[in-house]
Amino acid sequence: MNVERFDDAGEFLARAEPLLLADEARHNLLLGIAGTIRDTPDLYPERHLWLVSDDGRPVAAALRTPPYNLILGVPESDEALAALAAAVAAEEFPGVVGATPEAEAFAQLWAPRAGTTARLGMRQGVYALERVEELPPVRGTARVATMDDRALVLRWWIAFGEEVLHEGGPGRDMAEATVDHRLSSPRTGILLWEDGGEVVSFAGWGGRTPNGIRVGPVYTPPELRGRGYATAVTAELSQQLLDGRLVEGGRRFCFLYTDLANPTSNAIYERIGYRRVCESAEISFGR
Repeated sequence: MNVERFDDAGEFLARAEPLLLADEARHNLLLGIAGTIRDTPDLYPERHLWLVSDDGRPVAAALRTPPYNLILGVPESDEALAALAAAVAAEEFPGVVGATPEAEAFAQLWAPRAGTTARLGMRQGVYALERVEELPPVRGTARVATMDDRALVLRWWIAFGEEVLHEGGPGRDMAEATVDHRLSSPRTGILLWEDGGEVVSFAGWGGRTPNGIRVGPVYTPPELRGRGYATAVTAELSQQLLDGRLVEGGRRFCFLYTDLANPTSNAIYERIGYRRVCESAEISFGR
């Protein structure tokens, strides 16, 4: 096994895509972030990408954009995963995110090497959509957010992180940079839902993969929930992404992540047409 470390995300993707595209939905986060690094390198000035190969064939992959967790791809074998864990044993990072069971298997290998303990955090469902189901109408209309909406979007973005992501949520500095990127880049954005001239919900998009794109975050303030706004904005965004109204050429898939501890949100996305393809785990490390 040979392990290489990359700074150039374009080179990493060219080498890793045969492995990652074998299950594009499972790898949508890794593919999307690597693509964002390639297309907008200033957004993640520090990044580390690893690829394990066997006779030139990619068999395991991972990336990290500090200060965030390591993001893990599915390895082709236990030997490939062990080679990756050994290669990053000297690194320091707060945790790992990946589909199950490979995230747990990585933590079991890496934590003893690094002298840390592993603790299971959020479990998420990874969903993919190819067709939006017909839904009952909801009051309101959608529009794309602009820089004029920055203050509201930033406030809700931080609120989403504090409510849903818990200790893994973004800090204010990174939230500001991410929101500014979302509102200014042609490859990503925020769709707002308005009712009676008031913005009542939003859904973001980004993390483009060769055939798909990731939806999220989706947020409605607590006092406005239960009226169908999140369902409406997510369904409308998903349809526009598939149709090519927001991204050139359209997309074959939309992907999103849900908190498995929240059955309400999971049911909402399934009504829209999202289908669970796997589960993902966030595992934190501590000394």
